[in-house]
Order: sequence, then structure tokens, then C-alpha cells
Amino acid sequence: MLRSLLPTINRASIVTASAKRLSSLLLTWYDRERRSLPWRAAPGEGADPYRVWLSEIMLQQTTVAAVIPYFDAFLERWPTVDALAAADLDAVLHAWQGLGYYARARNLHRCARAVAGDLGGRFPESAEELRRLPGIGDYTAAAIAAIAFGRPEAAVDGNVIRVLSRTYALEAPLPGVRSDVRPRADALVPDDRPGDLAQALMDLGATVCTPRRPACDRCPWAAACSGFAAGAPEAFPRKAKKKVKPTRRGAAYWAVRADGAVMLRRRPESGLLGGMMEVPTTEWRERPWSDTEVAAAAPIPAAWRRLDSAVRHTFTHFHLELEVYAATVGDTDGIWCPPDGLGAYALPTVMKKVVHLALERP
Repeated sequence: MLRSLLPTINRASIVTASAKRLSSLLLTWYDRERRSLPWRAAPGEGADPYRVWLSEIMLQQTTVAAVIPYFDAFLERWPTVDALAAADLDAVLHAWQGLGYYARARNLHRCARAVAGDLGGRFPESAEELRRLPGIGDYTAAAIAAIAFGRPEAAVDGNVIRVLSRTYALEAPLPGVRSDVRPRADALVPDDRPGDLAQALMDLGATVCTPRRPACDRCPWAAACSGFAAGAPEAFPRKAKKKVKPTRRGAAYWAVRADGAVMLRRRPESGLLGGMMEVPTTEWRERPWSDTEVAAAAPIPAAWRRLDSAVRHTFTHFHLELEVYAATVGDTDGIWCPPDGLGAYALPTVMKKVVHLALERP
């Protein structure tokens, strides 16, 4: 039994322990078990706000293992916020390829320019001021303020929601349970080590209180955890019924010039995949496109033929099906690229699928 593996601690006293006591237990555990991460300052050292900010933006909806090589590459190429601000957006988007959610990369670049240009290269220290910068929401602002500047802020992300939902057996389902988690997270923040507390909660959620098969025998809070006491920690946080993702449909145009170059275009700055390069497409809608509509929406009049397979891709909120149409076209204004040069452009994954299909079925 897991309970038999727990350290010998007076259970009754911990179950009724204050938030201060829970913080102390967690920080003691963190001092022993903390992860060594490239953006994390060593014990006794001050954190670099640029590294903290860069890592927090990259870690949004992405795992630590996936982020580390990107973080190292960004830091080598752009070691300061001033260097990143001076970079071309296309270079940043290209370096971001594989991390997904490209709005983060655009906002990263905008934020770097705001800090370098308007703030003299120094990040503001308060969460309130940080939230005014592009791409920095409540969680990221609190994390930067706590970790980089020692401000007493509670950074509440998915890991923290999971840990505290289990600790207190909170019954409200996601996403509403966040309002129940917030005051409990605020109460945990110590005056002297708020950044370490924020990182300790991150590590606890990532390595011990995991979504599946949590390692309760290694948890410093197990004896105080109501979810563990009930024998069902994985039941928390409660899940709301999942909505069925809709399917949207569109057409992609593989336009090839006589010299073999392929037409590309830049998507609008706002919206999904904003500012990225694409093989031209129609709008994406739930209703299928007829051949007549596809021909009318084409970027160039041509004898378009539909390839015998489609591209399928899933975004956060919907599935996408793209029929691919190919044609040989005359020269016209636009962005033209030989197929072997497509790697120089920041093409999102769905467009790489279009390219792969078109090259497979010329």
C-alpha cells in the first residue's frame, strides 16, 4: 500500500496544517528534488528575467523536454532581449517551427521589441506591468514576477490546478475550479521564497502529481492530500464533458511555374497562423467546397485538378480537411520558391503536409 511508504509524520497535524506548513514541506522537498533546467538559476543565484520570460512563453502548452533544445538554440542565437528585438520576424518564426501555436512567436517578438525599445531593455518587475506586454497573461506575469523578481505572486497553471484540486478534493469541474484554486494558491506563497515556491509547484505537478499514475509515495503533501486519502487522486480535477470538435474544410492551391517554383503567400497577421507563410488556400468552413467554388477562389486562373488524397490536421478547437488542387501556371507577381528552398520558410505543420502530398503526387 502507498500509505505504508509514506514518511512517518503525524497525519492529524498535517491534515489540519496551515498553508504556511504546506509551503514549508514543499520547499524542503524542492531543495532536495528540484530539476536542473537551462533557464533556472542555481540555488543562491539571481534569475535572469530574459531567460525566465523566454522559457515561460515557450512552455505554454508545450513540454519541458520539447522546449529545452529550442530554448538553447534561441539563447545561442539571441542571447539578450535586445538581440531578439533586432531579429527579423521571419527568422524568429522559422526558429520556432515545431513548437506550434505560432501566435506565441509573434507576440514573443513584439514583446522583445517593446521591452528593448520602450523599457530600455529591462523587464518590469510587477505582475500588473508585465501583463501589459504582448503575449503575457495572468499566469506568465505572475511566474516572471515571482521567479525573476521575488514578488509574492501565485502562478496558477494546469499543473497547479491539478495539484491543488487533488490536495483539497475540489469538486468544481474544469475550467471553473480555477476560482477555487486561486485563493488556496495565494495562501501558499511565502514572503521569502515566492519564486522557489512557484517552481516547486511546477516540479511537483510535472514529476510527482502527474495527470496519470501520480507517484503519491514520493509526494511531500501525500499525508495532507484529500484526493489521496479518498484513494482516487486521478479523479481530480473533475472534467467537464468534452465538446465535439467541428470539422472545417478548405482547398489548397499548389501553383507551379514553368521553372518549377511554387507559389506561397503570407497569411494575415491576425488570426490562426497569423503572419506565417502558406500554400494559398480558401477560407476554412464547415460546408464542403464545390469544384466551381474552388475555381472561383483560386489565386490564379488555371486548369486546377484535384489530387487523389486530402490533408487532415487537428487544431486545438477543430479538425481541418484540405483538398489539394494543382496546376501549372504562368508567371505573376507573388512569392515564388523552388521546392528545395521551402525549408527556408516558416511553414506551419499543416502546410508542410500540403507540400508533402503535392510532391508525392505531382
